[in-house]
Amino acid sequence: MKIVPIIETSRDAASLQERRLDRTILRTYRTTVALDDILPNPKQPRLGPKEDDELQRQIEANEGLFEPLLVEPHPEFQGKYLIIDGDRRWTNCRVLVDRGREQYRQIPIEVTDRTLSEEERLRVWIYIHRQRKEWDAKEKEMVAYRLVDLMGRASAANILGMTVRELDKLVEIFEVSERFTSLRDPSAAITWARELMGVSKKLLVPTVVDAVVHKVNQKRITNSKDLRKLRAILPDPVARAHFLSDAGDLESAQLRIPVVEKKSNEGLLTDLASAVQTMKNVPWTALQDLKGDQTVLKQLDDAEKLLQSLRKALTSP
Repeated sequence: MKIVPIIETSRDAASLQERRLDRTILRTYRTTVALDDILPNPKQPRLGPKEDDELQRQIEANEGLFEPLLVEPHPEFQGKYLIIDGDRRWTNCRVLVDRGREQYRQIPIEVTDRTLSEEERLRVWIYIHRQRKEWDAKEKEMVAYRLVDLMGRASAANILGMTVRELDKLVEIFEVSERFTSLRDPSAAITWARELMGVSKKLLVPTVVDAVVHKVNQKRITNSKDLRKLRAILPDPVARAHFLSDAGDLESAQLRIPVVEKKSNEGLLTDLASAVQTMKNVPWTALQDLKGDQTVLKQLDDAEKLLQSLRKALTSP
């Protein structure tokens, strides 16, 4: 295990504020420093470009950063700071300064009273980002993939608070998302990959994934929710073979699924089984993110009342 030197600041302990971030407690103080005294973390989990025109407009509209960067004393360079959280803000301030906006060279920071270990640094970053809306929108899978690359599957799973199996699923989704290269909005690739990987593992063989990616990139499938049709197409050998062919698409493959008359109660049983399986497949980490969500709790109350009414109707003489 790499030992990170602890660098204490000369800041008076009375001026330090305590900040609790999950299991990590930081003691910090606020100040303003020059942009050049702050260095980005080379092992920052977020991948992809960080320049953002909208963020630059927000910085200019606010006449500076509204939220200070969270930084620590740099473990290697005396008098410098390493970014814990705020890499995008730092990058876009740098862009503005490079364009001659010198007023953004001095930026506000929140400094920890010591240098963190690599694991602490990652835990803090992940905790902060899990509180933000973009975590579910696009970052969860990307961070899982990056952490595996940085520190291996077991350590990555531990930091994210999930099983290795759950981690592997996130990594797989990210890797598939990288293959959707012709979408108008590249950030939507995660949504497409999530829909695709929601199909049963038994049905989602490599040839199916290849076919879906190819047809999406050709713009023959234009709505990610349409991928749910694969759940009915793939179990049928004729429909599946047609979809995998060059000429096949989702709509024409559906036409090859034979219509089977169902008994009146089969639809209810199928729907109940599907609902139970869906709930079983929800990882506990996702449930943690939904904790206290009033909309979800109301839906659960409605579902509970409906199930109680159904049970009463089926058991009463």
